[in-house]
Amino acid sequence: MKQTVNFYQFTDAFTNMNRQNQFSYKGKKALFEYLEEYEDSTGEQIELDIIALCCDYEEYDSLEEFQLDYGQEDYPDIDAIEYETQVIHIDDDSFIIAVF
Repeated sequence: MKQTVNFYQFTDAFTNMNRQNQFSYKGKKALFEYLEEYEDSTGEQIELDIIALCCDYEEYDSLEEFQLDYGQEDYPDIDAIEYETQVIHIDDDSFIIAVF
């Protein structure tokens, strides 16, 4: 059984699972919009699994923060990251990646 959720229900689901700090507010908004676009473009419904989302996606405030985890030499810019994995842009600096 599937249920359609709006953005506020989406954010409440993070709170209900004690994962409210996993993503920033703007990060949750960007992730929600990405998932909605994915459903619209593929026709496939996604199950809202907060734990899976927290394991599959990671938010970074900057390229430099990402490079601390993955290395500056291998990922000198955002294009190199986009070549490796899905990148969801939040604003000019911050982004979410599909963890790889």
